[in-house]
Formats: sequence, structure tokens, C-alpha cells
Amino acid sequence: MHLDSPALRAIKLAGIKVVIPLISQGELVGLLNLGPRMSEQDYSTYDRTLLNDLATQAAPALRVAQLVREQRSQALERERIEQELRVARLIQKTLLPQELPSLPGWHLESYYQPARAVGGDFYDFLYFEDGRLGILIGDVTDKGVPAALVMATTRSILRSNAYGALSPGKVLEQTNDLLHPDIPPNMFVTCLYAILDPISGQLQYANAGHDLPYWRHKGGISELRATGMPLGLMPGMAYEEKEAILAPGDSVLLYSDGLVEAHNTKRDMFGFPRLMALLGEYKGNMPVIDLLLGQLAEFTGSEWEQEDDVTLVTLRRSESSGESEIITMSTPHIDEKPGDSDWRVLTEMSIASEPGNERQAMEQVGQAVRALNLPERRLEKLKTAVAEATMNAMEHGNKYQPDKPVTIQVLVSQATLMVRIRDQGNGKPIAEPHTPDLEAKLAELQSPRGWGLFLIKNLVDDVHVISDEHHHTLELILYLEGDNYGSKKS
Repeated sequence: MHLDSPALRAIKLAGIKVVIPLISQGELVGLLNLGPRMSEQDYSTYDRTLLNDLATQAAPALRVAQLVREQRSQALERERIEQELRVARLIQKTLLPQELPSLPGWHLESYYQPARAVGGDFYDFLYFEDGRLGILIGDVTDKGVPAALVMATTRSILRSNAYGALSPGKVLEQTNDLLHPDIPPNMFVTCLYAILDPISGQLQYANAGHDLPYWRHKGGISELRATGMPLGLMPGMAYEEKEAILAPGDSVLLYSDGLVEAHNTKRDMFGFPRLMALLGEYKGNMPVIDLLLGQLAEFTGSEWEQEDDVTLVTLRRSESSGESEIITMSTPHIDEKPGDSDWRVLTEMSIASEPGNERQAMEQVGQAVRALNLPERRLEKLKTAVAEATMNAMEHGNKYQPDKPVTIQVLVSQATLMVRIRDQGNGKPIAEPHTPDLEAKLAELQSPRGWGLFLIKNLVDDVHVISDEHHHTLELILYLEGDNYGSKKS
């Protein structure tokens, strides 16, 4: 140290006469500074030796105190971070869809796994009055509460603009202009917004810098490309709009970069080529999300620490030509009653024979008959009967073969509501529903099955069973007026 250094000048100005370093395990942890002695004598050699011995004893104690303070500070910081993560997770959990859309002839799946740090991934579905479905997927840069708050803001603006009947490109354009003034510096949002027409299969989409979706069709795998800057970077951006027509059997995968940027112990990334190859080799023997997650786990290994959210949304059109099959259904089997000669079709649908799709059938029928203003208990019983009948048709009639759909037709006349459910099973006719022999079943003298039709019969006013060499059909009847109204008391 130079004799005229600023440090020495500061020591002299402070009147410090002796500086004793406090060293613990070779590390300088502090200084012991002493001013002039009261007696105006200089510090003797004995004094200095005593002070050095004192410093040797004090340094470890000081270091322990420093470590305790550091640990306490770190614990408080960890608690702050954990609290922030809890808030971020709560925001995301509140805003993500609680259930998937029910679209006749379509199958949707989703998966979301947040990283420990909680990123800003989000996805959403928007339901339009004309039957179309809006699909959103996005990713906010940064993590934690700031990302979650930007995600919530972006989602709200997107939904507001989308319900303004705007096209995908215009929705992103207006969202970008509204988001830009308020988004924190160095943050932006990638987002893809698409609108599906479930009848025609038309998918209109626009992209704000998000990972390109993959379209799986008979010709192979294609990227759905549309250009556009991420949201929030600068105002006045335009977003290209494209469209694709999804044929029966086609599917689309939307995903976040947490999938393709996941890495293994060698720091190799999962990557786009691997993802595209897996989709090209996919045979349809399991849900595509299950395939991708299995391959991701195999690639990363058990030691992988997830660094970013992983979000997947798949949209698949059923292989069947469901609409034509339903339209060609024969006239109702039930005996005509006064006012029954003029049947009106409320809805027709085709449900892929896959576990869980009975809920889709139940909700779709419930929506179709809502205008009839059925008493709530009768409506819930009808929906339960539809779910049970659809599940039986998928399992026993179609053997859970996805290419064999269950067709459903809802008809109404002045006096009667009918839901007609048909599978593609053949062989042994379905027996008419009857009361099960409980004692015989408990004694295992009869099959434990056979409760389904009995349950259905007790949920609606009447049930008809029709079987031929190609199909099994159940007709579920609710009487809307007359002597038979509510013959199964609600």
C-alpha cells in the first residue's frame, strides 16, 4: 500500500493508530481499529502482541456471526422466492382452462407442467356463438410473478379482442398495440391464435413469434407458418394470416419451447428435428401427448431438472365421416303420438370411441336441449343416461376402436324428446333392459355386468333397443307433455 494512498489518508484523518486484521481460516473477515491511547503513550510491543492474540480469538467468532447473518438473509430470500412462486402458480392455475372443449368429431388434449421457477406459458380456448372454437397458446419471457402477471394481462386482452369478432391477425395486432405501453422492459410474449370451424375443418391462424405448430396429414408433416413479431416489442405490427383445412384423421400439435429446448446430461437439446421425426413415425396407437412425454423422459433421463414450462395442446379430427352416417339414420322407432309426426333435429354428432368421450356426448346433448327448459333434475338425469349409453356403445359395441364412432342424434317433436345413440357393433343383439338379480350377482351366479341398461331405463321415461347385423341403437325417450310426462318421477 502506498504511503499516500486514499486508504491511509482516511485512516490518518480518523485518528486510527493501530489496525489489526481479523483473519479466520485464511480469510480476512474484518479489521480491529484503535485510536490513540488515553495516556498519550504509543502502543507497546506487549500491547500489540495482546491485541493480535485478541484478534486471533475474535476472528472466528466474528466469522460465525457473519455466517449466521448470511444464512438468515438467505433463508428470508428463499422464503420470498417460494412465496413468489406460490403466487405465480396460483395465478397460472386460476387462468388455465379447467376442462377441454367438447366438439363432435374432434378430440382435444392438453398438458401443462410448470418448471420450478414457473415461466409464463399459457393456453386457452374461446367458444363462439356460431360454433367455432378459438385456440390460444403463448409464452411470456421471464419467470415468476412478473411473467405470471404479464400472462394474465395478455390473456385478458386477447380474449377481449377475440370476442370482438376479429380475425386472428387483427386480434394479435390490437393485442400488441394495447400491451406494448405497459409491458415491463425486456419482456415480450410469443403467441399463436387460431380459429377452428369444426364443420368444415378450416383452421385460420396467425403467429406472434411462437414455435410453429405441426400439422399431421396424409401427405406427411407440415409446419403451419405465419409471420409476425412477438407481442409487446413495438407498436404498429402486422400479423400474417394463414389457413389450413383439416381433413378427417388430420391433427395439429401446438407446443411451447420448453419441449424442444429440454436437454439431457450432455446438454444436447430435444430439438425440432427430433419432434418432427417422432410425429412422422407416430402410428396412432396412443395419445400423441403420451408419446412425446415418454420420449422426452427417455431423452432427458431421471436427473433432468426442468428449466422451463412444458405446454402441449393437440387437436385431432376423427377419422370417421360421422355427419353423413348420422344424417342417413332412419326415422324414429318410437310409436307416433299426437304431435309426433313432425320431428325436428336439434343436433347430430359423431363421437370417437375413446375412453372419456362420453362426457363430450353428455355436455353436447345438454347444450342442444337447453332451449327446451327441462327441469334441472330431468336434464341431469338425461345427461347421465346419455353418458352411460355412449360409454356402453364405445366399449361393448365398438370395442374402443377410434375409427368406429358412436353416432348420436337428438330429435324433438311437440310431445317427445328423443336421443338416439348408435354403435357399429354386430353379432349378439342387446337384451331389453330388466331389473338385475342382485342376489345372483353377489353370489357370482350371474355376470357382474348388466347394470347399464337398468340404470338408463330408470333415468329416462322410456328406452327402445334396436339391433341389426351392423348396428346397435338405443333410443332414450323423455315425454314433454301429456299423460306420460315424467313417467320416471324426477
